[in-house]
Amino acid sequence: MTLEEKYKKFEELNRQAELGGGEDRIEKHHKGGKKTARERVNDFLDPGSFVELDKFMTHRATDFGMDKVKFLGDGVVTGYGKVEGRLVYVFAQDFTVFGGSLSRSNADKIIKVTKLAMQNGAPIIGLNDSGGARIQEGVQSLGGYADIFYLNVMGSGVIPQISAILGPCAGGAVYSPAMTDFIMMVKDTSYMFVTGPDVIKTVTHEEVTKEELGGAMTHNSKSGVAHFMAEDDENAMMMLRELLSFLPSNNMEDPPVLPCTDDINREDEKLQTIVPVDPNKPYDIKDIIIPVVDNKHFLEVQPHYAQNMVVGFARLNGQPVGIVANQPAFLAGVLDINSSTKAARFVRFCDAFSIPLITFVDVPGFLPGTTQEFGGIIKHGAKLLYAFSEATVPKITIITRKAYGGAYDVMSSKHIGADINYAYPTAEIAVMGADGAVNIIFRSEKDGDKKTKAVEDYKDKFASPYKAAELGYIDEIIYPRQTRKKLIQALDMTKNKSKTNPPKKHGNIPL
Repeated sequence: MTLEEKYKKFEELNRQAELGGGEDRIEKHHKGGKKTARERVNDFLDPGSFVELDKFMTHRATDFGMDKVKFLGDGVVTGYGKVEGRLVYVFAQDFTVFGGSLSRSNADKIIKVTKLAMQNGAPIIGLNDSGGARIQEGVQSLGGYADIFYLNVMGSGVIPQISAILGPCAGGAVYSPAMTDFIMMVKDTSYMFVTGPDVIKTVTHEEVTKEELGGAMTHNSKSGVAHFMAEDDENAMMMLRELLSFLPSNNMEDPPVLPCTDDINREDEKLQTIVPVDPNKPYDIKDIIIPVVDNKHFLEVQPHYAQNMVVGFARLNGQPVGIVANQPAFLAGVLDINSSTKAARFVRFCDAFSIPLITFVDVPGFLPGTTQEFGGIIKHGAKLLYAFSEATVPKITIITRKAYGGAYDVMSSKHIGADINYAYPTAEIAVMGADGAVNIIFRSEKDGDKKTKAVEDYKDKFASPYKAAELGYIDEIIYPRQTRKKLIQALDMTKNKSKTNPPKKHGNIPL
């Protein structure tokens, strides 16, 4: 074979590998409104930065005539590249090859890039589009899944792990994403379920569509499995890039600080009147968050799930921060099972990757009722308490209005380790609202006027931030318009914070 022929062969194999399952399948894939694995990788990474690994790998199965059907790359594209000039590792499942199903070889490719990501301290992003285990391979495929799951756990809290669900993911294909830090789904084209509609119909006789069972909106609003929802594949890749801009490459690095062009002393007079005088009147907490952060840019996480709690990323003076806030505009900002677990998981992520936590508090308490009690609100509420207590990153808290009962303690209070606790003059820090408190304290009092006076006295004493400030539980009472400046001052003050929890193998979070 001449030198020219050798290069020709190399070029031909390259071309075959890049065609995946062939042009017909690619066309069918495009018609379904989806991009191919390679197109997605190119959209996601900085142009020209992708370096592919294991391009010519094939499966090793021989049963069911599989030895006669082989595709170079075997249905997953793996490698590394850059996002905004920063190293990331990526694998993208190719639905045009055996429906993106996982073979032993396929798993080995994913394992290789995951190990490289952990050794080199860079995020791993999985672009998932898989029908699950490759049935023709049996237990080898299942073994491949388990090896991936194990690495997901070992990498948890070490490097950011992000999953994009870009097609139908069933069975084993959903458990690896479930153990990663964030899950992105795409409207109308992505699904996640452990068992599909057909199996459900056979076993429980329930009739349910793919979309209802495991579509993007289901997992973003009902189950809380997913964190983001994109309009299409391209939008998903842009959102992944945006998310990565807030995150460090690994747990030993600081989050990326960007130059800040937004005035750190900027005051917003509108903030002075956002919190209503009437404690029962709702307002949108995002009307306080957005004007305060750099360039009014707030990336909300899980915006459709447990909307009584708002969580997300922003910057203050260029420094990434995680924001946790009660939302008075939804269920009065009450803490319940879903909002507690949503916030707890977010707090633990931020703590794992050294992202300071800013908490906005307006909470009337925990949601009463049998549904909550039987569902384990005690245990689930304790998750948030555990997460905030365990977190050693800078913690800054602002009480905008209500901070009642145990919910006051849970929402990053001074007592569970917050570094700086601010309050607006509109803050009310008490065991409960004035009416309820007076009804208990003066239970036997029949005189209506005395009770009315007692309510006013209770309001003066406890429905304000001054009692807590007298005791040192609030460090400073601030004007709402100064929020941005005060948060940046506190962040600057705590930037070299060093705190370690007692040595232990790990705690036992109330799961």
